[in-house]
Amino acid sequence: MKLLLDENLSRRIVPFIQDLYPDSTQAALMGMEQLDDMAIRQYAIENGFIIVTKDADFYEMDLLYGQPPKIIWIKTGNQSKAATIKTLRDHTVEIEYALLISDHACIEIL
Repeated sequence: MKLLLDENLSRRIVPFIQDLYPDSTQAALMGMEQLDDMAIRQYAIENGFIIVTKDADFYEMDLLYGQPPKIIWIKTGNQSKAATIKTLRDHTVEIEYALLISDHACIEIL
């Protein structure tokens, strides 16, 4: 399961999640900092990424256009890079179950 972190999440998170989410990256690391969300969504679809975001934009696009991509929506408010890393690491089992086993389009982490 590889993740594409939205621009609203630090690129510095990526090295700390690679062991659990190999081949994950962040939008700016892929040169997508000037692209709109639809282009990022399309990149995720074409390259097999699950999008990780802190806002509703990608979820709303999934409601309109369907999946893929799948979405991890972190709804914990503003938090540090370390807290976001901990959130992704601590919820790995729930994320895998919801998105891969149960085939949900989105998991919301509160």
